[in-house]
Amino acid sequence: MLKGNKRWIYIALPIFFFWFFGQIDKLGISIIQTDQGFLNDLGITGADKNAKIGMITFVFTISYALSNIFWGFIIDKLGARKTGILGLTAWAITMVIGGLSTSYEMFIVSRIILGIGEGMMIPICGKFISNWFHQRELGRAQSSWLAGNYLGPACGAIILTLVIATFHWQAAFFILAAFNVLIVLPMFIFLTRDTPEEHPRLDKEELAYIRQSDSKGSTKKQSFVQDFRYWIVWFGMLVASFLFFGISIWLPTYLVGAKGFTREAMTGITSLSWLFALGFVLICGYLSDKTKRPGLLATILFLLTTLFLTAAILSPQPVMAGVCMGLAMGAQGGVFHLSNLFIVKFSTPETAGRAAGLMGFTNILGGFSSYIMGWMVDISGGDFGPSIVMLIIAASLGFIAYLFTLKKEASELKLENVPPNRVTV
Repeated sequence: MLKGNKRWIYIALPIFFFWFFGQIDKLGISIIQTDQGFLNDLGITGADKNAKIGMITFVFTISYALSNIFWGFIIDKLGARKTGILGLTAWAITMVIGGLSTSYEMFIVSRIILGIGEGMMIPICGKFISNWFHQRELGRAQSSWLAGNYLGPACGAIILTLVIATFHWQAAFFILAAFNVLIVLPMFIFLTRDTPEEHPRLDKEELAYIRQSDSKGSTKKQSFVQDFRYWIVWFGMLVASFLFFGISIWLPTYLVGAKGFTREAMTGITSLSWLFALGFVLICGYLSDKTKRPGLLATILFLLTTLFLTAAILSPQPVMAGVCMGLAMGAQGGVFHLSNLFIVKFSTPETAGRAAGLMGFTNILGGFSSYIMGWMVDISGGDFGPSIVMLIIAASLGFIAYLFTLKKEASELKLENVPPNRVTV
């Protein structure tokens, strides 16, 4: 079964777990911040409590976004494998520091360092996918690691809730550090290589397939910075980051504080929301390869996000409001998948790290959304309504931006479908 498909084991499997546990490290804070013991131990109390909670994700996301820029250049020079090993080691140390934190300020520092370390995730995966997979299977290859991106937090919500209830919030950080050291790091060391040519256990037939050019594909091409659609995708990722972090970080608090959910019910809705995101990723992975219209798919997803958020704010039923918020988050998971597909589409293997690093910088707006939403909830007396309206406006901007990609995408597809013996003027 593995003959001709070993790239899915050597690359897709490690980067799946890379994101599975990396996203729990990153977004598990949304569960941990609902624990009163965590808030009391770090002094996150008072009238500005929600703003302080938002600041935790704000500082993480700012360092994460800024580090994406230089990680892209480092990966293009050092290679994805060595960079991943370096980053995973740093994550483990940082998670231990987070668990040992005795003050809000110490914890903030640990999140800044974690953000710098995790900033290489998107560029690493863009580099691996660009080097290891044929251009006709980019959508499925992206789905393989993006599945970990969303399945991780779905499982993590349950894992962290059980760990905190059984032990203490500190134990959650120590367990996450162990996952990285014992599972993900060995995979990067023993399975991955920067290019298929370097891998001793890859057969010549599979290598020939990976390097086979697509006769229907366009020849490479102008620099990604010269393609206006890259910058539309870049703006779309700014918006998607704002939406995704705003919803994912605050969803557990929204469910418990605004809708009166128990911790168990909150965990169920939160996990379901991440499964929605996983579903959107898998569907988009299939449809993007099948239809070759990723721009159209992203446009539809932004429209759906607007509709889901509107339904959430209008619904009188707490369960329906929670599910609609989860569906909105899921739709943005699909946008994130398509954006990473565009990174590979608009770049070359030599520039994939830089293209992904520049795209990863867009996560900076996610940090602002987490802080702004916390501040708006504080000044609104605990009401999430105004902050959700802000998210609806953001989703509408993403929808409008992607409309400008549709005409060129349609014309490229039409040209690609012209029979090879037909001459076009």
